[in-house]
Amino acid sequence: MTTYQVSVINPKADKLLQDLADLKLISITETSVDDVFLKVVARLRTKAESAPPSMEEIIAEVEAVRARRYAQNKA
Repeated sequence: MTTYQVSVINPKADKLLQDLADLKLISITETSVDDVFLKVVARLRTKAESAPPSMEEIIAEVEAVRARRYAQNKA
C-alpha cells in the first residue's frame, strides 16, 4: 500500500476521489493542517533532545534568517 497526501483544488476532483472511495479502490482519511504541524513539532523536539543546538548555533541561525529577510526587503 502506498500513501499520498493530496490537496484538492477543484471540487470536481473531490467528487472523483469520493467515487473511487465508494468503489473501494481508495480510502480517504482527512487530516487537518494542525495534525501535520504537531507531528513536525514533535519530530523537531525529539531531535533537539538527542542533540540540542548550542547558543552559538541558535544565534547563527537567527542572524541568517534576519539577513535573508533584510535582503528580501531591499530587493
